[in-house]
Amino acid sequence: MSDMYLKRKIDDYLKQWKQDAEHNPLIVKGARQIGKTASIRRFAEENYKNVVYINFVEEPKYKSIIEDGYSTDDIIKNISRMDPSIKFEEKETILIFDELQEFPEIATALKFFKIDGRFDVICSGSLLGIHYKRIESNSVGYKTDYQMMSMDFEEFLWAKGYKNVAQDMLEHMLTQKPFNEIEMKQYSSLFLDYCILGGMPAVVKQYISKGTFEGTLDIQRQLLNDYREDIRKYAEGLDQTRILNVFEQIPVQLAKDNKKFQISKVASGARFKDYRGCIEWLRDAGLVNICYCLNHAELPLRGNYDDSKYKLYFFDTGMFVAMLDEEAQEDLRANKNLGVYKGALYENIVGEALVKSGYDLYYYKKDDSYLEEDFFIRTKDSLVPVEVKASNGTAKSLRTLINGKSYPDVKYGIKLTSGNVGFSDNIYTFPYFCAFLLKGYMGRKRNDN
Repeated sequence: MSDMYLKRKIDDYLKQWKQDAEHNPLIVKGARQIGKTASIRRFAEENYKNVVYINFVEEPKYKSIIEDGYSTDDIIKNISRMDPSIKFEEKETILIFDELQEFPEIATALKFFKIDGRFDVICSGSLLGIHYKRIESNSVGYKTDYQMMSMDFEEFLWAKGYKNVAQDMLEHMLTQKPFNEIEMKQYSSLFLDYCILGGMPAVVKQYISKGTFEGTLDIQRQLLNDYREDIRKYAEGLDQTRILNVFEQIPVQLAKDNKKFQISKVASGARFKDYRGCIEWLRDAGLVNICYCLNHAELPLRGNYDDSKYKLYFFDTGMFVAMLDEEAQEDLRANKNLGVYKGALYENIVGEALVKSGYDLYYYKKDDSYLEEDFFIRTKDSLVPVEVKASNGTAKSLRTLINGKSYPDVKYGIKLTSGNVGFSDNIYTFPYFCAFLLKGYMGRKRNDN
């Protein structure tokens, strides 16, 4: 089963990277176990005669390759000394430095590799965000970054054997043509499986090989323990406990009606200023997506939010589900009954889909009224509210934003539900399973009215 390779979006990116004559050394960032190494190694094996793979966690002895300096010749001489079987042929050789967070110093060599130009280099690592200031200062101007995440719904569909479904779904959205009953049933069912499983490759492989959820929860729980271990290993001092506390609190707080993350609930006497760095640490580690509260529902979004008011979503909805209590677990997997977590689950998955498409997350809650909106995306000159409805009810806040005189930047809205494609009162309705296509939809939607 471990031989099964899951096609990923980075595959095409890597091919294009190699084709660009001027390409820089590449750094692939992302949370642990999301498939970085598998994708990089497969690309390397298919495109180079010689692959030099160095993992700084498994083989710390390789940290000594910079002892004589950072020049390409010095590093290659030292690698050859440690493993004489490695061949270094010009233009035919790629070096892969894995687990870069264990040895950020190697980033200094990227400049020399780029100037030298004989060999390609890809670095990768988890928790890179935390060590990134060091890496950045060592290699500024001589590297390209790629942020990888766990599988999105399209990659999940590929894994299930659905090759060109996304294009078809997008056409439905653009032409406002409802899905037929078979499509609705099939996509909704696949999407629900994806909500419960998430996009961690090990979990998806298990599900595909078994055809059921059997064993997937064990893998997810092991991954969660790995993340907790990472927090203990890489977080400094007092912050460890705080970061772990925040991590454990996310599902609890998402399940409440008021989903704004409340530091005061994390530990008794906890204050925002003591915890600020912890939230950022988790974001930099790739484990949470922060959704900030806008000061005003208007453009621009950057700089128009309150950084002390936010919701925290898990980077992978499957991981969120795996942290729920036993009863909720059973209910979800056996009966697909989303019950109490329905709103939280769909909000998390839509937030995740938006981040994976390249959006930042913002919500809006007006202090003295019921007005609250889950997410916003923007086009060149309009602000588009996105509402995630757990039930197919009316969208009061959405209507207020579209029709209210106070919100000139909002011309129309998007509502995601369990229902079909539709349009009325300047609200476009799409099924939840279309969330991953919103960016493509906004790019193709010709007019802004």
